[in-house]
Amino acid sequence: MNTWAVANQKGGVGKTTTAVSLAGWLILRKQRTLLVDLDPHASLTSYFGLDPENLPGSVYDLFGEDGAADARRLILETQEEGLDLLPAEPAMATLDRQLGSRQGQGLVVSQALQAVAGSYDRVILDCPPTLGVLMVNALAAASKVIVPTQTEYLALKGLKRMSRTLEMINHSRGEMLPHLVVPTIFDRRTRASIRVLRQLREDYEDVLWEQVIPVDTQFREASRQGRPLPCLDRGSRGAKAFKVLLDDLLALEQERADEPAAEEASA
Repeated sequence: MNTWAVANQKGGVGKTTTAVSLAGWLILRKQRTLLVDLDPHASLTSYFGLDPENLPGSVYDLFGEDGAADARRLILETQEEGLDLLPAEPAMATLDRQLGSRQGQGLVVSQALQAVAGSYDRVILDCPPTLGVLMVNALAAASKVIVPTQTEYLALKGLKRMSRTLEMINHSRGEMLPHLVVPTIFDRRTRASIRVLRQLREDYEDVLWEQVIPVDTQFREASRQGRPLPCLDRGSRGAKAFKVLLDDLLALEQERADEPAAEEASA
C-alpha cells in the first residue's frame, strides 16, 4: 500500500483539491483509496459534506490509548465507490500541547495505516500547513510527498519552509523522501502566475512537475457537490491536468521500484 502526503507550509495552495482530485482518478482506475484528513481545519472532511464538530470519531482518536490499532472504526465511506475517509476535527489542533514530548507519537498514523493496509491500494494524506505532530506523522508515513504550490509570490515562502522541513526529515530518516512540487491555480492570463512559474523552474528544477494545474471554475462546482472533479466531469481542464499528474506520479513510482532490480541485474 503506497502512501502519498499532500503538504505545504502555507494554506490556500490547493492541497485539498489535489488530494481529492488524485483520489478521484485513482478510484476511476479501480484502486481502492483512503483519504486521511490531518488538518484541524478539516477542509477535506467538510468537502464531503461532514460536520467536523459532530463526528463519531476522527484522526484525533488515533492518539488515544490503542487508538491506532482501532483505526478501522474511524473510517467513513463517501458517496464514491472505492473511496473512504478518515476525517478530522478541530480538537486535533490541541495535540501538540497535549502530547508534549511523549515518545512514539510521530508514528501513530503509520501504525494506524498498517492496521488497515489490506483494505486499500492507496492512501492520500491531506496535511496541515504547520509543522507539528500531525505533519511529522504524515511525513513518517509517506512514501512520497506532493507539494502543491500556488503560482503567486507568497506561496514561494511556504514552499521554502516546506523544503527545509523535508531536509530535516531526510536527515532524521537517513534517506531521501521523494517529493514533487506541483504548480497550482495557474492563470496564464496574469503576469504574476507566469513570473512565479518561471521562478519555480529556476529554483526547483530537479523536483518540479513540468506541467501545471490551471484555474478551473469546475473545481468549485465539484466542491459544492462534494465529489472529486474527475468523477463529476473528467473532461474538464482541471480534471485532465490531474490525470496527467497521476500518470506522471505512477510512472515515477514505477521507475523507483525498478531501480533495485536494475542494480541487482548489473551486479
